[in-house]
Amino acid sequence: MATTTPLTPPDQHREPPPLLGCACWWALCAAAALGLAVCSSLGPHRVWGAIAALGYLAAALLAARGRSPRTAGAVAVAGAVLLPLLWLLAVDRAQLEVRVVARSAGLLLAEGTPYLQHPVVPEDFDPYLPGMAVFGLPEAVAGPGPLTDPRLWMGAAFLGAFAFALPAGSRSAPLRWIAACPLVALPLAVGGVDLPVAGLMCLGLALAGRGRAGAAGLALGVAAALKWTAWPAIPVVLTLLAVSSRSTGRPGDRGEGRPPADRAAARCGLVALLTAAALVLPAALRDPGAFRAHVVDFPLGLTDAVSSAASPLPGHLLATHVPGGRTLALLLLGVSALLLALSLLLRPPATTADAAARLALGLLLATAFMPASRFGYLVHPLILAVWAAVRETPGHPLLLRVRKQVSR
Repeated sequence: MATTTPLTPPDQHREPPPLLGCACWWALCAAAALGLAVCSSLGPHRVWGAIAALGYLAAALLAARGRSPRTAGAVAVAGAVLLPLLWLLAVDRAQLEVRVVARSAGLLLAEGTPYLQHPVVPEDFDPYLPGMAVFGLPEAVAGPGPLTDPRLWMGAAFLGAFAFALPAGSRSAPLRWIAACPLVALPLAVGGVDLPVAGLMCLGLALAGRGRAGAAGLALGVAAALKWTAWPAIPVVLTLLAVSSRSTGRPGDRGEGRPPADRAAARCGLVALLTAAALVLPAALRDPGAFRAHVVDFPLGLTDAVSSAASPLPGHLLATHVPGGRTLALLLLGVSALLLALSLLLRPPATTADAAARLALGLLLATAFMPASRFGYLVHPLILAVWAAVRETPGHPLLLRVRKQVSR
């Protein structure tokens, strides 16, 4: 009978050329970066695309000449992340989110809330939860500069959380690949608020899988205080913990000596709730009207100002071109959330990898049906899917060996 099994330890020490590390992959990344440089209307994106295309092309040439995936990946990271990041820091250019986070931190210190009272144009709005302002505190305290730029702290938070979420001993290759992936390399260089949220969700899943329910709740609570997109991770992790005693996953997913499943889920949920409340409520209660306008109405497209998140995804196309399409898009979004909840009840995830895959699917549907959405939001399901694949096959993401076993 043919079954799918993880690589054996001897296989993990070899360096076979993985599918996503070959010359064709890096050439495809180069084409995508060049396309963004030509088509984007955003200056930082054009700069990233031009520099990253050269970095990916160099990685493709190295891979074609037989260099190791590690060498090609390192060159891709240098060309797609480090070089454009240094250039953009030197000329003080960044994506709009970076300036929004920096401004929100200054407002938080001065007025106790990161939100402007009377936003008018899209640039005035801060659609993130109050915890996101933490990444702007270095600049708010020490002043603008390359070392206080919020994107550095957001990138560091993502890389650190994602690294700790990976299995020990198999971190370098997944980190190198995920950092070089265009969907991640772009926000690392130009600034992206979704990266730390995705990294903390992976960390919460990993800690739950290790039996550390309180620590998992803390990571998820912090993520939930950054952006609404982290909230679906909480019920997924709670379901995972609640059924862990019946899980058929690997021993590493269940953990040794963990408390009863219901107690673990309750502890995780309580810590997540208290952490998120402690970080969100003070600013929200300071000015409830501004909080709603920035964090609820603006992302849902209920304000006069139109969000710049307008990629041609189904939700945006419905809201823009179909009469009553905004209501239909919101209805589809609600149906997707309901289906995810039902799937957790009827077929709860048995392992952390299953939970990550379920969460990735839910966030993919949410990205597709939100009235105001952009392709960059796909970084959430991408990172979760890569993390789930690494959990299943430590050592080489997205690489499985199918062995033939004889059943007796």
